[in-house]
Amino acid sequence: MTFAPCFILLYVAHLLADYPLQTDHQAEHKDDQSTAGWKANLAHAGTHFLASATLLAVGAAILDLNIGWTAAAAGLIWIGATHSLIDRRWPIQWWMRHTKQPQFAEHGGAAHVDQTAHITAIAIAAFGIAAA
Repeated sequence: MTFAPCFILLYVAHLLADYPLQTDHQAEHKDDQSTAGWKANLAHAGTHFLASATLLAVGAAILDLNIGWTAAAAGLIWIGATHSLIDRRWPIQWWMRHTKQPQFAEHGGAAHVDQTAHITAIAIAAFGIAAA
């Protein structure tokens, strides 16, 4: 079964790309409704794609994982695309409004919902890679 190692590799890549590899500019502007905002967003999503691809490839080689590279490519595109969408911030705000979580949102809950959305997307990618 390759789900667990794929998930762990993709999750570690997520942590690297979302924290030590994300610039202050990207963090501040990735949801701006401007060309600069989209550039920051896509650069950050690209960092996720590259970090995920690197860790998945290195991990697969070291751990001798039997990964279908077409499924891996699809999973990596999924991670980059969903990361970009989630980080526009409106999907998280929409979710929190529609699930009646205004107090949670006011007390820092959006960051937790954001990370939960990213981890769910990573799990879907890992399932897809493992199932191929």
